[in-house]
Amino acid sequence: MNNLPNLDDLKVFLHVARRSSFATAASDLGMSAAFVSKRIRLLEQQLGVRLLHRTTRRVSISEDGERVYQWAQRIVDAVLQMGDELSTLQQAPRGQLRIASSLGVGRRFVAPALSALANRYPQLDIRLDVQDRLVDLIEEGFDLDVRVGNQIAPHLIAKLLARNRRVLCAAPAYLARHGTPHTLADLTGHHCLVIKERDHPFGIWHLQGPTGEESVKVTGPLSSNHGEVVLQWCIDGHGILLRSWWDVHDSVAAGRLQWILPDYQQAADIWAVYTAPLANSAKIRVAVECLRHYFAERDGQATLIP
Repeated sequence: MNNLPNLDDLKVFLHVARRSSFATAASDLGMSAAFVSKRIRLLEQQLGVRLLHRTTRRVSISEDGERVYQWAQRIVDAVLQMGDELSTLQQAPRGQLRIASSLGVGRRFVAPALSALANRYPQLDIRLDVQDRLVDLIEEGFDLDVRVGNQIAPHLIAKLLARNRRVLCAAPAYLARHGTPHTLADLTGHHCLVIKERDHPFGIWHLQGPTGEESVKVTGPLSSNHGEVVLQWCIDGHGILLRSWWDVHDSVAAGRLQWILPDYQQAADIWAVYTAPLANSAKIRVAVECLRHYFAERDGQATLIP
């Protein structure tokens, strides 16, 4: 082998192998599928092996590709660690920082916090992906996930950013038509607006009440995977909603929504989740510090927990 493989090509190969798709990997990396395919072909030529099996439906890794994958992962990890350690010594975090979050928290809190981070550390290349599903930090190449909910896998590291609760609420017009529920069991007779997002179980609400945790199965004519859509339906009077206090407190204060069954709430704290100690990465450390500072300011304004 006359030429050493290009580090960027190794990164592209790792991403294609993880996603089992040229098109998906290209979208993640901000490249065209044709460019990604070309880089893989060049890498195969340099290494003298076939890395991937290609069909019209799927891309799968070859036996030689498995061996190259292991080496490539170690090489890329070593280079990234070197960069992080040098950045730590220089006190100037730099390089790409990939952050994931849910749609609501990402737009309301993470995006403005990252705006401040970009102003402070212009050598960071920050990418924020917002989507209402849990991401695999390692497999998808994210440095950090800002997530709502207290179910966090034990192999991950989590830093608390803010205390938060989900509460039950409905529009006054809905309650005037259908009555106000007085017990959790009453919800089974009401139109409930169900959100399918991240760690939120679809159609079953688990809440902490006066006697501990209780669960209720709810149904309704409207559901969505987008929290802001469902919030607007609630304001329009279509049913009862379980939603984070930070997302409904303005509407409650303005009288557009009414907080019901206040003895029942769902813990849904906001966390920064990552895979390695913060001391190992200057860029992740400053991002978490920035987020903690931003959420501390919001918490002082009583936007996060009732």
